[in-house]
Amino acid sequence: MPSAAVVAKFATTAFCSNSSSIKMFFNGLSYSLENLNTFYKIKCDEAEESSKNDDCKGLNAFRKGSYDSVQPQDSLYDLRTDILKNLSQIKNMEPSVHHHEVGNGQCEVGFKYGTLTALADKVQIAKHIIKNTAFSHNKTCTFMPKVFVNDAGSGMHCHFSLFQDNINLFHGDKYENLSELALFFIGGISKHIRAICAFTNPTTNSYKRLKPGFEAPITMSYSRKNRSTAIRIPYSDRNSQNETRIECRFPDATANPYLALSAILMAGIDGIVNKIHPGDPTDFDLFSASKEQLKNYTLLPTSFNESLEALEEDNEFLQKYDVFPLGMLKSYIDVKKQELNKINSYITPAEFAHYFDS
Repeated sequence: MPSAAVVAKFATTAFCSNSSSIKMFFNGLSYSLENLNTFYKIKCDEAEESSKNDDCKGLNAFRKGSYDSVQPQDSLYDLRTDILKNLSQIKNMEPSVHHHEVGNGQCEVGFKYGTLTALADKVQIAKHIIKNTAFSHNKTCTFMPKVFVNDAGSGMHCHFSLFQDNINLFHGDKYENLSELALFFIGGISKHIRAICAFTNPTTNSYKRLKPGFEAPITMSYSRKNRSTAIRIPYSDRNSQNETRIECRFPDATANPYLALSAILMAGIDGIVNKIHPGDPTDFDLFSASKEQLKNYTLLPTSFNESLEALEEDNEFLQKYDVFPLGMLKSYIDVKKQELNKINSYITPAEFAHYFDS
């Protein structure tokens, strides 16, 4: 990750928090990649489809209708409570919030802010604790970005701010209490977002989440309180400067947090160094925008291959200060292309549904 010396060129501390370590809980999962038997099958008591089961309690959540639901519709409250209890027993984990999310079986756990390395450590530890706690409740857990084709996917929203000693450098008198430096930071992300996605969204499944209509961004844009943008500016009190921050909404939890957070920071630093302004904020719903409205926006990659190609073309900002050596980047791209080619070689049930009777 970027060393303290790199951060010190621009601030004394880079703080990050994870507000949406979202995961899916199921009662069971089976799958096969055999030639004569390729399938996956999920058992999720909360799913709308489970209302047909003989043992259904009649409390299934409607699709896209589970956000912050309460018991008994929220059947995972006790599990999340145990997760937070277990996380709280580990020094410096500091979980801050939990609630049910939009999707069936989908939940959120958030963590208090910290330095990038400290937060990346928390993400890795939390995954281990969450999976084991789910197992103790006779459930299984996944951090895959997209599990149900017609339901919301799961992201890993990351909040960023830079501090000089005790002064929040992101706080100022510009848009939504942001400073000019914060806007330049956003500008750097805006310029490099397609390359960044190779680290923040590093699987084929990641791009099944980044589709319109499912609580995930598809364009590079920023705005206050706007959940259709890639970067949201959370509400902050003008008189409470420490709260001012930006929220990156495009990453997902399949990412290696050390690489993903570092890539975002390096893009932001490049924006500061070169004074890249992100343009005007987007204060309308991009999910319902027309093609004409979207033509002036940078679109996020629609496939993992697109993001890897973007990284091949745009990586000099990552190599600065020896944070991402060129050899490491080439190796990463090679390994991921091998993974991509292997996954693309598999035949899926959808192909039979569409093409078998050609």
